[in-house]
Formats: sequence, structure tokens, C-alpha cells
Amino acid sequence: MTTASVYAEFAALEAHGVSPTYERLSLAVAGNPTILGLLDGLPPAKRQPNLLFGVVRLLGGPVGDPSDFHDFTVANWAEVEANLRTRSTQTNEPGRCAVLLPVLAKLPQPLALLEVGASAGLGLYPDRYSYRYGRHRLGSDGPVLDCALTGTPPPDRLPEVAWRAGLDLNPLRVTDPADVAWLDALIWPEHQHRRDRLRAAAAIAAADPPLLIRGDLVDDLPGLAARAPAGATLVVFHTSVLYQVPAARREAFDHLVRTLPGHRISVEAPGVVAFDSLPPAPDDTLHNVLALDGRPLAWARGHGQAATWFGA
Repeated sequence: MTTASVYAEFAALEAHGVSPTYERLSLAVAGNPTILGLLDGLPPAKRQPNLLFGVVRLLGGPVGDPSDFHDFTVANWAEVEANLRTRSTQTNEPGRCAVLLPVLAKLPQPLALLEVGASAGLGLYPDRYSYRYGRHRLGSDGPVLDCALTGTPPPDRLPEVAWRAGLDLNPLRVTDPADVAWLDALIWPEHQHRRDRLRAAAAIAAADPPLLIRGDLVDDLPGLAARAPAGATLVVFHTSVLYQVPAARREAFDHLVRTLPGHRISVEAPGVVAFDSLPPAPDDTLHNVLALDGRPLAWARGHGQAATWFGA
């Protein structure tokens, strides 16, 4: 797939109807030989739209007007490139907990949560947030996470969490302003509600920090999982992470996690985690597949804003 097609696909499948700014900007980049040429000098994993747009925003560059974006990116390419090479997309979206909750609430309690690709660990607090599934409200503290849930009843309780830990190649700290600035830059321009709940979730994590370990999802997972307390159900989960992992390492992780006790929840794009068959997605926008122990259960939008159940 060419870099131009990556940006055109991002505009059509991810940004369309979600971020007019990024849809317009992605289409402009797809047709801009100068920026495409600069991006093609990078490894494929470093050319992705979310990463480029986040870096430019972090550096104070404009994303609202494609012409201004072009001028800033070209004029500041050395700094943009340096950040692209050293950073990765670490969107730490608390809203994804609204997709996880219907599964977490039904597992044997209490839970020992271990997130792979945890970023700053904001996905490790599903018991500390509030949820709104249509007219059904659950919880009374923390940011309110809205999710359009269809095909299954909304959960009727919050999970009990006895232990929470995360594994990441570059864990972020919500107490570090520079790390929070990067998380903020990764939020799409129009999404002030996501910015507000990032801050609210960061305050929760800062008051009770999770165990975050710098490490590899294959080499370091067994040691961290072994630290989960006895008597708690281990839940290894990951959301929109494995697409950044080479196929051979994804396969090694898949084999490894099957040997661990407890359960695995995955929320990844179709094809990133293999399934024998899937029903059609609700529409043409990008959906991830929510699965428990390798069994697909639902289609989920990337920021947790909707989930369409099709599994038992």
C-alpha cells in the first residue's frame, strides 16, 4: 500500500464523519507529492496519519488549513522527522473502557487487569469511571463515558479490580506534563469531550498510579502476569495496539497469552487478530473486533463510542 493510499483510506474509513479536519487534511496529504516524498523516507510504521498529525500539533503547528500544514511541516521537517522516528501513537482513550465493561462485568470477580500497550494506564480504571449506554447510567464518579450499545443488555455493575498493571515499550506518566501534552496532541482537533475526559482520567490515575512496566509484549509479559495476586482473575487485554507490532511478534504473543491463566480481551482491527469468520460490520467506517479468549463478540468503534454485539 502506498503512503498516498494510506492517507486516502484514513480519510474515508477513520476520519470521515468523526473529524472533518483530519478528513480534509488526510486527503490533502494524499495528493501532496512534497509531503509524501518526505514521509517515504521513513519506515512504514512512522508514516501513519495519526502520528504525523499528532507530532505537528505537539510542535505547535496548524492542522486546520492544509496549506498552512504543508508550509509548517516542510519548513520544520527536521524536527517533525525526529519526533516521528522516536514517538509512536499512544492514544490512551478512556472511552474504550465502555466497550470492555460488558465483558469485564461478567468475569469472575475480583479482577487483576494487565494491559498490553498501556500508554499511561488510563484503560486500567474501568471501575473508577461512569458510563452512559443510551438511557442506562452506571457509576457516579469520574468522567462519563458514552457508548451506543446494541445487541446486548448494558452491564449492571462495575468490575471489582484488585490489581492493575500495564506493559509498554515507552510507558507515559500522567504526572509528567510533557507526557500529558503528547496524549493531548493525539486527540483529534474537534474532540473537546475526549480532551476533558483525558484530564479527568489522568487525575484518577495520578491519585492512585498503576504499576507500569517498560517492556516487550512477549519477553516481559510472563513475569508481569506472575505478579498478579492469587484469588483474582487475570485479564490480559489490548486495544488498538497490535497493528503496530510485526506479524511474527503478534503470532508469538498470541501463542504466549494462550498459556497464561485467566482471560484475554482483544479490541483490534479485523485481520490484526485472526478469526475464522465475522459478520458484516455495521457500516463502512473502521470498526475493531472485540473478542474474549479468541471468540469474537462485537464490532467496536475506535474510541469506544459504539459497540454492536453479534456474539453470545
